[in-house]
Amino acid sequence: MDKRIAVVTGANKGVGRAIAELLAAAGSTVYLGARDAVRGQAVVDELVASGSDVRLLELDVTDDAGVAAAAAAVAEQVDRVDVLVNNAGAAFGWSTPPSREPMAEIKAIYEVNVFGAIRVTQAFLPLLQAAPSANVVMVSSITGSLTAGLDETTPFARINQLGYNSSKTALNAVVVAFAKELRDSGIKVNAVEPGFVGTEMNEGRGPLTPAEGAAEPVRLALLGPDGPTGGFFGAGGTRPW
Repeated sequence: MDKRIAVVTGANKGVGRAIAELLAAAGSTVYLGARDAVRGQAVVDELVASGSDVRLLELDVTDDAGVAAAAAAVAEQVDRVDVLVNNAGAAFGWSTPPSREPMAEIKAIYEVNVFGAIRVTQAFLPLLQAAPSANVVMVSSITGSLTAGLDETTPFARINQLGYNSSKTALNAVVVAFAKELRDSGIKVNAVEPGFVGTEMNEGRGPLTPAEGAAEPVRLALLGPDGPTGGFFGAGGTRPW
C-alpha cells in the first residue's frame, strides 16, 4: 500500500502537533496545517530533522479563499488525501457565565470550531473521494456531549462554557451529517474527544500530555475500510452524544 497522505489542521502546537507527529511516525506523509507560517515551519523543520515526512500547509480555517488555496496547493502535489483531521479549535472565557459571554467571542469560537471544520472538509472532499478509502476525524470534546453535560455525577457537568461547549455539540452534528452523506463513498467520518489535555488553550491545566490526547484521534485516522463511521469516540470506547 502507498503511504497514507494526511492533512491536520491546527497542527503547530498541542494535540494537533502530536497527531501530526504520530501519523508521520506511522509512515504517513503529513501536511501540517498552521495559520502562522513561521511557527508552522519551525515545527515542520523539527519533525523533518527527526526523519518524518511532514510538509507545511499554511491554513487559516476561517478564511474561505485561504482554505480553497490550501486544498489547491495539496492537489498540485498529490492525487488524493487519505486522512483529514480537523483539529483547529478556539475557546475563550472558561469562567464566564453563559449569560455574560460576549456574542463576538461566541461567533469567533463557532467560526473556527464549526464553520472551519465544515469549510475544510468541503474543500478537501474531492481529494478524499480520490482515495480508495479515507478517514475524516473531527476533534470534539466531551463538553459537547449533551448527555455528559447533564450528568451531575461527572466532572464535565461543571464546565458550562456556552460558546465552546455548544460549538462542540454542533460539531458532533456536523459529523453525523457528513457520515450519512458519505457512508457509501468509502469515506468514514467520526468525532473524537482526546480527553483533558494540558494545552495552551486551557493554560496547561489538563493532566494528559498532547501525545496521550493524540492517541485516539490517530487510531481513528488510521482505521481500515471496515472501520466505523458516524461515531463519537474517546480513550476506551464510545462517548454519549
